[in-house]
Amino acid sequence: METAVGRIALFGLLLALVTTLPNKDDWDIYSFHINSTVTGRYATTVITSRVANRMNESKEIEFQVRIPKNAFISKFKMLIDGQEYDGVVKPKEQAQQQYTEAVSRGQSAGIVSSVGRTLEEFKTSVTVAAHKKVTFELTYEELLKRRHGKYELQIHARPMQPVKDFKVDVYINEEAGINFIEVKGGLSTKALANAITKTHAKKEAWVYFYPTEDQQKTCDSCSDQGMNGDLVIVYDVNRDTSLGDIKKSAGYFVHHFAPSNLPRIPKNVVFVIDQSGSMSGRKIAQTRMALIHILSDLAEDDFFGLISFDSQLFHWKRELVQATGANLESAKTFARNIRDRGATNINEAVLEGARMLNAHPREGSASILILLTDGDPTTGVTNLGQIQANVKGAIKGKFPLYCLGFGFDVNFEFLEKMSLQNDGVARRIYEDSDANLQLKGFYEEVATPLLTDVTMIYLGGTNLTQTNFSQYYNGSEIVVAGQITDNNIETFIPQVVAISSNRRLVFSDTNTTAVSTGTMTDHHIQRVWAYLTVKQLLEKELLVSGPEKKSVTEEALRLSLKYNFVTPHTSMVVTKPLGETTDVLHKPKEGETTSDLSALDLPTRQHSPPMLSSPGSSGRMFSMAFLRPDFGSAGGAVKGTLHHPQGPTGNSRSRSRSRSRKVKVQSAQVDLFDYEDYTDYGTALNLPRGRGPLPTIVTTQKNLGRVYQRSHRFLIKPDNQSLPLCFDVAGNTQLKLFHHPNRGLSVNGRLDATLHGGFKKIVIHSSTDVHIEVETTGITVREGQTKTRHTGQDLITAGSVTVIKRDKEIDIAAGDTRLLILIHNRGHKESLWPVLRQLPSDPSTTGILALKPTVYEEVQQTSSTKLKINNQEIDVSRSTADDFSIASTPTLDCWLMSAESALQGSLDDFTITKL
Repeated sequence: METAVGRIALFGLLLALVTTLPNKDDWDIYSFHINSTVTGRYATTVITSRVANRMNESKEIEFQVRIPKNAFISKFKMLIDGQEYDGVVKPKEQAQQQYTEAVSRGQSAGIVSSVGRTLEEFKTSVTVAAHKKVTFELTYEELLKRRHGKYELQIHARPMQPVKDFKVDVYINEEAGINFIEVKGGLSTKALANAITKTHAKKEAWVYFYPTEDQQKTCDSCSDQGMNGDLVIVYDVNRDTSLGDIKKSAGYFVHHFAPSNLPRIPKNVVFVIDQSGSMSGRKIAQTRMALIHILSDLAEDDFFGLISFDSQLFHWKRELVQATGANLESAKTFARNIRDRGATNINEAVLEGARMLNAHPREGSASILILLTDGDPTTGVTNLGQIQANVKGAIKGKFPLYCLGFGFDVNFEFLEKMSLQNDGVARRIYEDSDANLQLKGFYEEVATPLLTDVTMIYLGGTNLTQTNFSQYYNGSEIVVAGQITDNNIETFIPQVVAISSNRRLVFSDTNTTAVSTGTMTDHHIQRVWAYLTVKQLLEKELLVSGPEKKSVTEEALRLSLKYNFVTPHTSMVVTKPLGETTDVLHKPKEGETTSDLSALDLPTRQHSPPMLSSPGSSGRMFSMAFLRPDFGSAGGAVKGTLHHPQGPTGNSRSRSRSRSRKVKVQSAQVDLFDYEDYTDYGTALNLPRGRGPLPTIVTTQKNLGRVYQRSHRFLIKPDNQSLPLCFDVAGNTQLKLFHHPNRGLSVNGRLDATLHGGFKKIVIHSSTDVHIEVETTGITVREGQTKTRHTGQDLITAGSVTVIKRDKEIDIAAGDTRLLILIHNRGHKESLWPVLRQLPSDPSTTGILALKPTVYEEVQQTSSTKLKINNQEIDVSRSTADDFSIASTPTLDCWLMSAESALQGSLDDFTITKL
């Protein structure tokens, strides 16, 4: 069985699920938020569900959540009538008695089960009085694992009913810098693609998913019960130094080591394939298909062997041979003829694979043994402990053993322990239509060894996590955490020693030894260390016995309790109002059977169909930004923080065009920022006269001061890594922000000309008789002859428009459109900033926030930079701006140009005379 910590999950997974009772009209999930923060590859996710009992009597309301098997729950609480009820992490033995008593009384208790490929399900419930509300909040943590050169964070959404206030916010902060970020998954395609917005600014990235209530019922994987699908956020970080990325704080450090640009090491690999009778049908067919693909991927300098087995062994060749074209074709023919039959002699098969590798020592190469089986040994040596001892004695630490367990009939704990004993890992292959892709995907993780015998050395370090690794593969990552002795950074010296082919390499960097804390807090790095330490202690439990096992278990329990982790040794006791049952949430082991759970007085395990993701693209984003001004001394000139374009590098000869690059602005994200105008605007920006409205400075005698004409800057953000376009709109202009003629929806806004102005007022018109005015002081709704004023945070419904007021944002949904109005406070004055989180696919939409994608060609010349749009070269200048579409206002670079050039038309087309 696969334990909760020993496996390597396919990717980091975030999943939230709230289910209804049989009559879902009894209560309403009126708000459902998933907020995930990833810092240094460590993800902390908070799921908040707010539910109202709409009935005239008390009702039991359930909270059911699925989380990654690789994650630890660290916090849970309920809020009822202003009273908080917190979950408490206790040793499992102490919590067990409460659980058993609840079950014996026939009362509800905490339910835990393994669901699908990488999920665990936790459930609790509470009785809520008539017309009262309850808030559930769950927090869990996990370290994302790098595979195939990227990290994947999956978010699954299945609320079981459409939710008016549904949103997913993901924030990623990587001090090393984010190399790329993409959004994939079933919820990123077709109708829902426009509900996704994405922003990337060097070290930070934001992903938002804001589907409207209508969309939650009409997408491909949606129904009247709401959404059922996933998002996958894919990203990687920059890797500037060979030693990797090291962060420290308050006596702790974490080291991410993933060197690139290393030559691949030729490998020797033997595949040991179970062909016993239990592999019949689709399993053997998918295995053959995957094996043929894997053989095609072998490099010519690789050597390989192939064995199939049941009660007997079947060799393709008895010795390893080179992966020449002829040999590969012959091996593929052998693979096509593998047929299921007979019993399962795992012992003899694995020993033969080890013999073949031991008989073929090759300097400068890396050896790998891969076993695929779907069941327990049934013939030959069948004692599991004896098989493990035999295999360990045959391998002798010379190469790793990877065990792939096909389906749920296999004894996964046996395979996992055998892998761990031999520096490998075990992976479950799920019986599904994509099983062949799972097999091929695993092989690709280990297909390209770059280093062997990797030793991580930390002078001045103590309490280290694992520091020795048999092999490092391309696209993967080694992570080590520990404590710095006496918190003395001066004596802390990291170093990595490894073998590349037949060369000994030493990775060190004197610049890296002065480790920077960056943005990683003391608390954060310490929790990464605790997470890794507990995970590895739980793995070590499989490999030791007697007093050593007891010591390891006690340390894992101590750390789990200290850091509030729900692990196989702890449980979360969910407290409730007086008179209600106390629930106990346990963390199950992977592959536990119903009888296993019953013996522990735990609920039975259920399996749900695996959830697959499909690729997709992100939607358009619309937001605003602000350029911070720099003022000179009193009476001096006013200047903006603008960067002049850089001239070409390299050859200094004059040329009219040194490079040309086409860039597609995939998502026309329109942002706005403001800046203080200064006297010689055109000269400073290197813009030709007459291109767009040029702001001015008006000098007055009153108070011997100056009155500044306010300008607002809009950005058209690209979906790729190129710079966004930006342009300025002066004064207190009234703008057509968005118009959806087919739905009768219009959004207009008035810019504020004061010092700290953004938008002063935003007005939404729906049909002919619904008008919603949004100001920082409140919301006014006119519906026909009725006029109401709202200053609180209650949900507002006017016609087909829903308005949700939160602390610093106003969420407006109308059909397939979702607009977020952020409230920013600058200089003790609040202003409004509209962000279109959901752009309809209807091509008839217009307005500043509905600008369509464009393509520009960058033309860099000796004295200036030009962009070529629609065969017209436009003068631009590079500038920076604070992006106010994000609460933390990150600074972005942009290409500044006139409004007419960016809009490819007149600004008058976007101005209005009446809101």
